[in-house]
Amino acid sequence: MIAIGGTIGTGLFIGSGSTLASAGPAGSLVAFLFIGSMVFFICTSLGEMSTFIPTSDPFNHFGARFLDPALGFAFGWNYWYSWMLTVGSELVACGMIVQFWLPNLTGVIWSLIVLVVIFLLNAISVKGYGESEFWMAALKVLTVFIFIIVGILTITGVTGGDFIGARNWHVEGAPFKDHIVGILKACIVAAFSFQGTEIVGVTVGESANPRRDVPRAIRSVFWRILFFYISSVLIIGLIIPNNDENLVNAVGVSDIAISPFTLVFQKAGADWAAHIMNAVVLVTILSAGNSGLYASTRVLWVLANEGKAPRLFRMITKNGVPLWALVFTTLWSTIIFCISLAGNQKVYLFLINLSGLSGMGFWVGIALCHWRFRRAYVAQGYDLDDLPYMASLFPFGPIYACCLLIIIIIGQGYGTIWPTFDALSFVSTYLAIPLFLIFWLGWKYYKKTKWVKLMDIDLVSGTLIELERAGDVEIFPADGPGVWKRYFRWIHRKSA
Repeated sequence: MIAIGGTIGTGLFIGSGSTLASAGPAGSLVAFLFIGSMVFFICTSLGEMSTFIPTSDPFNHFGARFLDPALGFAFGWNYWYSWMLTVGSELVACGMIVQFWLPNLTGVIWSLIVLVVIFLLNAISVKGYGESEFWMAALKVLTVFIFIIVGILTITGVTGGDFIGARNWHVEGAPFKDHIVGILKACIVAAFSFQGTEIVGVTVGESANPRRDVPRAIRSVFWRILFFYISSVLIIGLIIPNNDENLVNAVGVSDIAISPFTLVFQKAGADWAAHIMNAVVLVTILSAGNSGLYASTRVLWVLANEGKAPRLFRMITKNGVPLWALVFTTLWSTIIFCISLAGNQKVYLFLINLSGLSGMGFWVGIALCHWRFRRAYVAQGYDLDDLPYMASLFPFGPIYACCLLIIIIIGQGYGTIWPTFDALSFVSTYLAIPLFLIFWLGWKYYKKTKWVKLMDIDLVSGTLIELERAGDVEIFPADGPGVWKRYFRWIHRKSA
């Protein structure tokens, strides 16, 4: 539920409309299928490593352990400021959403209220975060489930309208609009929509039984997320024509009245849909801020424990909450929120771009780390059958994910250079790259780090087996491997 809560959000409720407008119904569906398959391999790669070596900061820890300590440092801080920026930008979005009902009242007040709420949820105990995230995720899942049912009834004409069928796949620009360019634009939005899935890897450090819980979450949650996204995008493409003026004119999170979800409910005769969806998106923003504050706090705590952040952030309360790391992250998110207010919509979009590209950056890191982990595991003579969880289709999975991500990262700046060059948009789109290089090369120069050789990669300390023997985690039987899992294990043994 945490992975679902961190993923189903404004990218689906609002952003899916822009993919339909830019790529057409078939193009947007292809884009979400591409990105969904890529996220599947990212999830399984992270699941294999996180189950074998449980940690609350897999990006920093795995980067340093399997690649280069300087890369781990860069991945960790990249992940921290990515989610810190997300929290700040979500506070801005919260004010925009509340003004849908109260246009004459400043949204700053409501943004600060949300900030206090998510801070307290994280400060009380990890259970406070988990419980709140569970119920917020449940509301979003219920909304999508109802949307799918209403959408099917609308397409078939049961709600009182005409039978729609595949009529809108034959309007101007459909089913593929702008062909490859349109799909690429839709892939960028889809990639942003799926960000947050990796949070399940951060929660491993506080799981009672990683051997059982993580593989189960990775296997089941992904398919449910993919089902929600693909079904929703398909229904939106069938009901709403891609040349609908509402979709073309939608520009931001405040445009809930012309969200594709709202439009579908309205076509089904629910004139009150805009108010309901506004409330759902408000909960979505609260969930994203809650998840972002949790993830960034845990990552900062691990960085401090490894000497990559001030020692102050190592302190935890009796309830296991890294309080000073939480306070520091909240303070910076508040500063980002205040800066956003001063710069209005342009600064808000600037933060979204910076956070989005940073998110795809640590996805690339996950793929690279998994590639090196598996190669070291085999090179050092370990048996693949001993892995608590094994990702499918290695080495195709991490290679495919890494290549697709690089294409998207390069391609997302297309609109900033064609047909005219927009310097400000270009800088905001790619600023995350030089920031990452500063963290990486700066730490490498300061610590004189070197690339870790395969035979020198540590596959013993901090592993799940060691933690189980020490009694640090509970030991439960893992879920038995299914037919396909046994088949892939056999393939891997043969290829190794």
